[in-house]
Amino acid sequence: MNVSRRGYYDWINRPDSQRAIANRELLVEIKRLFYQYREVYGAPRIYHALLNEGFECGLNRVARLMRENELVPKTTKRFRVTTDSRNSRNPASNMLGRNFVAYRPNEKWVADVTYIPTREGWLYLATVLDLYSRKIVGWSMSDRLVSKLAQRALQNAIEARQPTPGLIVHSDRGKEYYAGEYQQLLKQHGLICSMSRNGDCYDNAVMESFFHSLKVEDIHEQDFKTRTEARTALFDYIEIFYNRQRLHSSIGYRSPIEYEKVA
Repeated sequence: MNVSRRGYYDWINRPDSQRAIANRELLVEIKRLFYQYREVYGAPRIYHALLNEGFECGLNRVARLMRENELVPKTTKRFRVTTDSRNSRNPASNMLGRNFVAYRPNEKWVADVTYIPTREGWLYLATVLDLYSRKIVGWSMSDRLVSKLAQRALQNAIEARQPTPGLIVHSDRGKEYYAGEYQQLLKQHGLICSMSRNGDCYDNAVMESFFHSLKVEDIHEQDFKTRTEARTALFDYIEIFYNRQRLHSSIGYRSPIEYEKVA
């Protein structure tokens, strides 16, 4: 290789540079955060998590170290649409109009239903999300896709948040949302019903994004033997991780609960 013996031994005995030492130390912290946050963070969120803990580094440096050490966040998988809007009766107007910005808590909520596969069959999940902080403020689960599922999630959100009249609650045109009891619950508390246009998932994009995160970051890697196992995993993801720990780029890389405390 045209290298002298002395030059070779000088090279292998040469001490590491300060930069190499700093990169090793930074990599330890990157790996800690990567696994602490369930292997779902890419470089931007790891970078902001480091900044939040007082580490000084650059985004490109974090991305390079993650790439070189094969720290790759969980990949995307498709999920199934569970709501059927083909037979919707008298759908409400789209009051939200894809404006997903809220300036205070309990100004705009979005709601939807998804499914979780288990060996016992589907477990259905209905959620309500506050657009101000991206916090899941109400949710419920059921073995069957029934109208009361969405109603219970909304009732839980109302009890937890005590919203004033005028709050917009947006959903798609699924039968769960035009059911009489659900509509009556909205009217009882002075809440404004809003619905997506027929078959347009982008009208409820923030809730679709939450379901995407839930399934990619938690559900797809698991094989639930029972619905009880799935219920436990969903509680852990929503209440322990998503609401309290997960950093959201749309709210300045804070968790929903932290954002509501400081904003």
